[in-house]
Amino acid sequence: MSVIKRMSGFQPTAADRTRLINPFRVMDVLERARQLESTGVDIVHLEVGEPDFATAPQIVAAGMRALQQGHTAYTPAAGLPALRERIARFYADHHGVSVDPSRILVTPGASGALVLASNLLLNAGDTVLMPDPSYPCNRNYVHLVGGKAVLIPPAFPGRPAPTVAQLESVYDSSVKGLWLASPANPTGAVIHDSDVQALSAWASGRGVHMLMDEIYQGLDYADTASSWRAMGNLPTALGYNPDNLIVNSFSKYFGMTGWRVGWLVVPQALAATANILAQNLFIAAPTPAQHAALRAFDEDVVEVLEQRRAAFQQRRDFLCDALRSVGFSLPWQAEGAFYCYAGIERFADDSEAFCRMLLEDHGVAVTPGTDFGDHDANHYVRFAFTGALPRLQQAAERLQRALA
Repeated sequence: MSVIKRMSGFQPTAADRTRLINPFRVMDVLERARQLESTGVDIVHLEVGEPDFATAPQIVAAGMRALQQGHTAYTPAAGLPALRERIARFYADHHGVSVDPSRILVTPGASGALVLASNLLLNAGDTVLMPDPSYPCNRNYVHLVGGKAVLIPPAFPGRPAPTVAQLESVYDSSVKGLWLASPANPTGAVIHDSDVQALSAWASGRGVHMLMDEIYQGLDYADTASSWRAMGNLPTALGYNPDNLIVNSFSKYFGMTGWRVGWLVVPQALAATANILAQNLFIAAPTPAQHAALRAFDEDVVEVLEQRRAAFQQRRDFLCDALRSVGFSLPWQAEGAFYCYAGIERFADDSEAFCRMLLEDHGVAVTPGTDFGDHDANHYVRFAFTGALPRLQQAAERLQRALA
């Protein structure tokens, strides 16, 4: 008994590196919104980047068949061979790029791909350059492996990626990676082809790996010619350097958020090592979900997904117009994804307090810019147009009343 008493005071402590991990503020907003809803308050959710559409019924049926047919054992760590081959065919059909299936690793969502990539590519002390603003988890993945994330502010508001001159100004021998996204979260901005090419060339010339997050490809609205069927040779960063790394997912365009299936494309020289890491990090992505994802590329499913893309575009057009009419600024063009990154300089200089006011007093949940970086973050908030148009109209009315 004395031994038990003597040891009972011990408390495990978190690793030092966890102190570098920023809170995911959007989840705090969501939690508070749900608390308010539990008391009967009506909340319009514009905070979380999750499509409101249920997964396409054909994909659901494929997942159910996989379960009924007993596809519940582990797949190879790199993923179901048929799915890796189908993803490779996707790159050939829609991007005009040849990718050997051995370079493709199926992961538990894009998050799993980013965890795999950070462990594959980075040593303690290595630096990764990223845009500011950008998806907050990316810098956390770098910190968890002992690396350092350096956020580069936009050369001007509305620019979706750093310039080569900016990269040169911060480059030193510790820089090992450049991580980008197009279309981007939180801005919805698309990096123009010429910029992707220039950034890829800079990275290659400096001996720096370039990782491009392309999980919102397919959800783009710049013009009707860029729809899924007309993609043709719509650029992927693989088209500029076959050794660029690509993160993608079935969550966004394909609407399979909770199924947790993504993928990572790695250089051929790293494929074997990436496979060993996948074995150790997560064994394999969910087997029934991988079988279901095979169905996502079929023409009848794409028909459903294209209708949903059109609905997102309609929502984007409405919300952007509504935000401008209220007085928000929109320096970033929401050409893809399902976000508007809006300036609140006319109303406030504290985005977190501003978001609390909208939620607590007016029932509109949005995400503060402080979730996505440091540069001028208190002057921006992110709106996700993932809800139905009538709900967006309600949100616009509430914003008008709140800010008029």
